[in-house]
Amino acid sequence: GSLFPRKAIELANALEGENCLFVIGGGEFANLIRKYDNEIEFSEDVTHETAIDAMDILAKLLNDKLAFTEISYTIEEAISISDLNKIPIMICSDILKENEPFAHSWDVTSDSIAAYIASLLDAKLLIATNVNGIYTKDPSLSGAELINEIDVNKLLTFDESSIDLMLPTLLIEYGLDCYVVNGEYPERVLSIMNNENNEDSFEYTFIHNE
Repeated sequence: GSLFPRKAIELANALEGENCLFVIGGGEFANLIRKYDNEIEFSEDVTHETAIDAMDILAKLLNDKLAFTEISYTIEEAISISDLNKIPIMICSDILKENEPFAHSWDVTSDSIAAYIASLLDAKLLIATNVNGIYTKDPSLSGAELINEIDVNKLLTFDESSIDLMLPTLLIEYGLDCYVVNGEYPERVLSIMNNENNEDSFEYTFIHNE
């Protein structure tokens, strides 16, 4: 979502032909909902639902700009699309309403939703965002340092980072590792997907389960 529109489209185009699935964040639409919620305070149910609606909107917009993707509403559809050598773009609202995998709050964003989808597909999880990874504090502040690798249990103690607050708990529950990488550099995403990355090649964060 933070990469949308141009950087998201560039990244998606670079991944053509890869065996993957896209879960798109809500971007500025979801941020606007959060802003309105801070000002007026809507119910957690409606802000959760409308933020997911924002994800669905961006997913449809991204799909419109790509020739090798197809919208998927279920896990079964995603597998069928992948079998046709296309990349599924997940519309998450229906599957989340049906299964209700977590509580409704701003602690849950597309990061946690992507982890849930990855667990259903037994897939690896990579979060492409607009910063290089997870930092010791807000990366805009002086003295912030990138964390190259972190145990997920330690991440539970963080009050905020470039991922949502629920994600570490879900990584433990689902037994998932996770990469957080700057999607403004598609070659970094490809390097991680193809296991060609190392700590010296470029900056990213690897979150691992013990």
